[in-house]
Amino acid sequence: MSTSTAPALGYAEGLAAGELRFQHCTGCERAVFYPRVLCPHCGAEELTWRTSAGLGTVYAATAVHARGREPYNVSLVDLDEGFRMMSRVEGVTAEGVAIGARVRVAVIEEDGAPLAVFRPAGATEEVSA
Repeated sequence: MSTSTAPALGYAEGLAAGELRFQHCTGCERAVFYPRVLCPHCGAEELTWRTSAGLGTVYAATAVHARGREPYNVSLVDLDEGFRMMSRVEGVTAEGVAIGARVRVAVIEEDGAPLAVFRPAGATEEVSA
């Protein structure tokens, strides 16, 4: 995929297509997320778009209890491609998100816009080291 001067647009286009996209630096060969104009690792301008397989591991999670609504979780997920993103894990209770759990991305629609969330990966998924 080509270099983009509008980083957020490439990410949003990916979600609209049901994909989780991230940038890849051609200078230092590292994954970049959230979308940016320059690589935060080496400062290079040559960032290309790639599509994530959507598999990751929960790095951290917290349950949020807001007045007048059901508890929900805020989770940090390490994607297998080498970047970390904040989202939520659905399909488990707010307190039931386990550190180290394997998850898979799902693109849902919320408030009229696509949103990347995670769900527990199938029982056959193996945890990578």
